[in-house]
Amino acid sequence: MTGTAYQTVPAQGDVGDFFALLKPRVMSLVVFTGFAGLVVAPGEIHPLLAAVAVFCIALASGAAGAINMWYDRDIDAVMERTRERPIPTGRVEPAEALTFGVILSAFAVMMMFLATNAVAAGLLAAAVLFYVFVYTVWLKRRTPQNIVIGGAAGAFPPAIGWAAVTGNVGIEAAILFALIFFWTPPHFWALALYRSQDYAAAGVPMLPVVRGARATKWQMLAYTVLLLPLALMPCIAGFASWVLYGSAAGILSGLFILSALHVLTDETDRSAKRMFGFSIFYLFALFGLLVADNALAMAA
Repeated sequence: MTGTAYQTVPAQGDVGDFFALLKPRVMSLVVFTGFAGLVVAPGEIHPLLAAVAVFCIALASGAAGAINMWYDRDIDAVMERTRERPIPTGRVEPAEALTFGVILSAFAVMMMFLATNAVAAGLLAAAVLFYVFVYTVWLKRRTPQNIVIGGAAGAFPPAIGWAAVTGNVGIEAAILFALIFFWTPPHFWALALYRSQDYAAAGVPMLPVVRGARATKWQMLAYTVLLLPLALMPCIAGFASWVLYGSAAGILSGLFILSALHVLTDETDRSAKRMFGFSIFYLFALFGLLVADNALAMAA
């Protein structure tokens, strides 16, 4: 860690501060994609067990976020985007955050195992360990490809949801995993473009800091182009229809490419900010369409 100091006043964290450690905005996307994987998976699961599985995904995601905040407390104190988090402001002590995250992680994995099966629990544990040790500890401060490789952690939830129902991970779950994996770099680099001074000040080698804005924008465009055929793979694999999901996914992916082209030609931060917002909508929409498509197929 860097030698940056953070506030050391006596911690007076309340429930809201500990909830903030869970990164609830990030958690919402994780929970929804996990839920979508569970819904579109073939087979049946009791509604109560399904709810427990989704809760475990949320809990593990938040726990990993808390451990990430514990480890990154020094750079969080430097960055404008993160300096008001509970640990840098001294509202929660680092040891409390670490203990909170570890206990919640273990509880989530144990509950997933008891409620569903060993495969889903194993994937959940792998997601937490990957985010903490591979992304946070190993990659984030060492390579501009941090978010490319580390993004795999956020791609686990739909595969976990799928496994909770089926007890296995097939090609369909791999497609859902790949969708999020290839979506993550352009999504996160859009943020990094207009927050590059933050990352530079903290010594985090995000791609815009190391390679510059132009190279980052070209890579963002490349990933959005790759996402177009990938977004259509659920139709090719046979677990989504071309009529609803396929047509809408094609249009949305085309708009994502258009967003990347606007970023490429815009010398200001405006297009990057718009693309970051659209990227969140894009992923929510894709997985929402999968759920809606599945519901229509079941009703037919």
